[in-house]
Amino acid sequence: MEPNVLGDVFGSKDFFRGLAVFLDTYSNHNGAHKHGHPYISAMVSNGSVGYDHDRDGTHTQLGGEHTGCEAKFRNKDHETQILIRYVGDKLSIFKDVEGQGVWKNCMSVEGVRLPTGYYLGLSAATGDLSDNHDILGVKLFEQEYARVERENEGDRQAIEPQADFVASPRDHAEDPRPSKLGYIGLFVLVLVGIIVIVGLLFFGAAFIHQRNERSRKRFY
Repeated sequence: MEPNVLGDVFGSKDFFRGLAVFLDTYSNHNGAHKHGHPYISAMVSNGSVGYDHDRDGTHTQLGGEHTGCEAKFRNKDHETQILIRYVGDKLSIFKDVEGQGVWKNCMSVEGVRLPTGYYLGLSAATGDLSDNHDILGVKLFEQEYARVERENEGDRQAIEPQADFVASPRDHAEDPRPSKLGYIGLFVLVLVGIIVIVGLLFFGAAFIHQRNERSRKRFY
């Protein structure tokens, strides 16, 4: 990813080139997810793929729509941690949000190919929901790994970021527009509907009762 470029994706640029790991605290999806928030997910882009905020990135999520994990890291009295490990074209993410010093697997995806010459960036942004997080520290480690180079992959710095397993592509669908009536107008409309239904039931019951009374008088 390019350094120091602000944008709309959690404070960083959209259509980036590289790997992004998202710690999403709020659901923007209009409807129920099969997971709760905060939620950790990842995305790989070669600069031609954008992040869809309205679907919380599920259109481009690394490993598939359900690859990721819930991580209740908000409002804790202790430090919460995330570990990102990239070794041998395999991306693994672990979390420690309970403050017990125990890493729990969040996600693991094979076939993630990233070029060398990385920039590491951290960014954040809030919308209507105001939130505050502090980054207390970042640690980087190099892990020894005997890589077997693939054909035409001698220069890792020149390869395009790509991943073998991503969410199935889907077109963006606009959310239905909210009613122009507003909450008050909608309440009045529902109230009028209830009054009309009760009125119909009342007059229907009165009509049936009156008809039964006439039938009794004719019988006697």
